Amino acid sequence: MVYISSWQEYQEAAEALYEKSPNKTRYCVKWRQSADGAGKLVLKITDDTTCLKFKTHSSVFLNRFDALNLSLMQKMQNRRPTPASRSATLASSASPIPASASSRTMSEAPSTPTPGGTAGGGVKKKKPKKKK
Repeated sequence: MVYISSWQEYQEAAEALYEKSPNKTRYCVKWRQSADGAGKLVLKITDDTTCLKFKTHSSVFLNRFDALNLSLMQKMQNRRPTPASRSATLASSASPIPASASSRTMSEAPSTPTPGGTAGGGVKKKKPKKKK
């Protein structure tokens, strides 16, 4: 069990290992919180003959870790991402304003509620007196 130092090597080797023997491959994720507040992420994938491990303290790898998880989960479920959903997620992540909100005019914009008055829901009920 040797740790692989390069993320690209680990990702390619992990996906190749799963493709080689999908029924025997296990994938384990460990997060260790240390006393100083820093954490350690350890990824391990094995098929009982080959064991690949990756360890990091950096939060930069979290997005890459999510991408690897998504890729492995799709392979485990025997699904492939559809081109329509992939382009929709790329388009939505590229623009900070939703398409429905950007196509509205100012007159169609939802109104914000204003505080005060009885227009907010009627008269407040009085609490009953306590019994002695």
